[in-house]
Amino acid sequence: MTVMENLSRRHFVVGSAAVAGGLTLGFRVPSADAATPPSPEVNAWVVVKPDETVVVRIARSEMGQGTLTGLAQMVAEELECDWAKVTTEYPTPGENVARNRVWKDFSTGGSSGIRRSHDYVRLGGATAREMLIAAAAQGWKVPPGECKAAKGVITHAATGRTTTFGKVASLATTMKVPDNIALKDPSTWTIIGKPLLRLDTADKLTGKQIYGMDINLPGMVNAAVRQCPVFGGKLVTFNAAAVEKMPGVLKVVQVNDSTVAVVANTWWRAKTALDALPITWDYGANVGVSSKTIAKDLAEGLEAKDAFIGSNIGDAPGTIKGAKNTVTATYAYGYQNHACMEAMNATALYTPDKLEVWVPTQNGEAALAVAAEASGLPVQKCDVYKVHLGGGFGRRGQEDYTRQAVLIAKTMPGVPVKLIWSREEDMLHGAYHPITQCKMTGVLDDEGNVKALHMRISGQSILAALRPQAMQGGKDAATFQGLNESGPEGAFTYKIDNLLIDHAMRNPPVPPGFWRGVNLNQNAAYVESFIDELAHAAKQDPLVFRRKLLAHSPKALNVLETVAKGIGWDTKPAPGIGRGIAQIMGFGSYVGAAAEVSVTDGKLKIHRIVAATDCGYVVNPAQVERQAEGSFVYGLGAVLYGECTIKGGRVEQTNFDTYNVLRMVGMPKVETFTVPSGGFWGGVGEPTIAVAGPAVLNAIFAATGKRYRTLPVFKHYDLQSV
Repeated sequence: MTVMENLSRRHFVVGSAAVAGGLTLGFRVPSADAATPPSPEVNAWVVVKPDETVVVRIARSEMGQGTLTGLAQMVAEELECDWAKVTTEYPTPGENVARNRVWKDFSTGGSSGIRRSHDYVRLGGATAREMLIAAAAQGWKVPPGECKAAKGVITHAATGRTTTFGKVASLATTMKVPDNIALKDPSTWTIIGKPLLRLDTADKLTGKQIYGMDINLPGMVNAAVRQCPVFGGKLVTFNAAAVEKMPGVLKVVQVNDSTVAVVANTWWRAKTALDALPITWDYGANVGVSSKTIAKDLAEGLEAKDAFIGSNIGDAPGTIKGAKNTVTATYAYGYQNHACMEAMNATALYTPDKLEVWVPTQNGEAALAVAAEASGLPVQKCDVYKVHLGGGFGRRGQEDYTRQAVLIAKTMPGVPVKLIWSREEDMLHGAYHPITQCKMTGVLDDEGNVKALHMRISGQSILAALRPQAMQGGKDAATFQGLNESGPEGAFTYKIDNLLIDHAMRNPPVPPGFWRGVNLNQNAAYVESFIDELAHAAKQDPLVFRRKLLAHSPKALNVLETVAKGIGWDTKPAPGIGRGIAQIMGFGSYVGAAAEVSVTDGKLKIHRIVAATDCGYVVNPAQVERQAEGSFVYGLGAVLYGECTIKGGRVEQTNFDTYNVLRMVGMPKVETFTVPSGGFWGGVGEPTIAVAGPAVLNAIFAATGKRYRTLPVFKHYDLQSV
């Protein structure tokens, strides 16, 4: 049983004593503003201040994707408040524990912030609205059904009397919580669906926004850590006496069996002393692991007899065995680093009676669980204050840095300790996008139709490393993102009568993690590149070829047609320009992309990319556009540049001089289309990452006649960036 499971089952029902013990809401510095009286809390989601400010509480994490604004729009829509008066705050996971998890899930990942909480978040706004109306009606001595709310004003229709949310908020807190509230029909939405400005932009522009690196508490000290650079290695000895008298050094701490830290009055002094600290490591058995040994192991998996089956329709092996017209291709997708602009950090204040942690995290409850375990205190005596993330991308869903901060702070009771990883530490000890290879075998009939497809994936399982309890009979179902026979998360959209998709699990000692887009990234690259290869083998236009395979899936076909029209597929491109196209379903949404590129003297220039997304309902179309643009930055960087290579059991890339990312000069023009069909809630932040790469790869083939199957392309081939 994991720590998180243990907490959720045994400790997430806490009595009033925990509330009385000081668990508070939102970001705070201890003792600050202690005399400020609380504003009326209408319910867990809504606080209305006397000046009519409406505070919407957001349990999910903001890391640049806009979830904070989107969730606030959904609450405000049902609340019928004045959007101009809306602000937000984070409740703490400790308060969530104390209140029987009233805010439910604090995890932010998998493009799930809105799509997995839209119902109960909207209900929170609707409930608060009805309680405010009930308060006004009681004051007027009229039935609540005769009153309506709009833009923060409550009106009694019969008499024309009005009042405001701020005037009745205190009374509203005493109203009975209503049952069976009907949510608004989408046709009546006035805030959801509008391209409203983000609520956090102004604070970012003025520097008011607080990130983890900005935390500064009275008496705070700073810590830097060094972990064994070889995965699985151990700390043998270190000579603390050699650095203890260096300027500002306060303490040298063994954090765990593979990590040592230096604490000083400034972080730079801590890092300088750490660099000078004599350390002896036991590198262990993994010192012989390299990219070559990993690639060899994965290549063996492509031909292995045993594999976990994701989809099995008809008889693909039998059809392939007797076929006369087969097409085969092998692809590879390497390790990727999250490379967040803000390195991992956390600030912890420990006493024998209380633990407080300030941390940029994608999962406040997981951070609380890890912090409580590391401190040895019961969860009721711990709390975590979330701050905005300077990039997450899945990396901050793991709490190794939170654990380290608490363990260091525990050696200095009563002293706030801010831990910051160096960029090198951040690059060497990530949770990397899993490495895989893929062998695709397809069969075409005499008319160029696909009769069979076998997709064999060989490579790493994220769940086996991070959530083994989520495995299904040894199978990692998440490996098949975008490849399932059906399902709301992501389904294989092409109709092929004989289809086999399987996974030969091979788990090297390099730790995998959830990297923005996760397994959908490589799966889309493999499938969409190979569908393109089949189309050319059949001597058919890639769009026409896909249309036949998608005739049964109108949503998938619509996004494909949208990007094709946007790129001008039916017109002849300019000389030297190649066009490529791709589509997939993932994270509950249908997405497509089309690209235009040119290659001149071995230099690649991506001129345009057109994106289309059907996420069912669109909360904020401006944010959908920005998410698509941002995801193309991430997706193209991975396909073109990003790769972590392994030598001697460690990552070779230690900073941005050796781990390249997409620069502004290489960013193409992006055009985005939202084509919401309604009836479902899909994700936005991650799906379009997956189609950026294959659209460009297919465009490169159209421009040059060359297929690039091992990624990243700039590292393994003769292409360069313009």
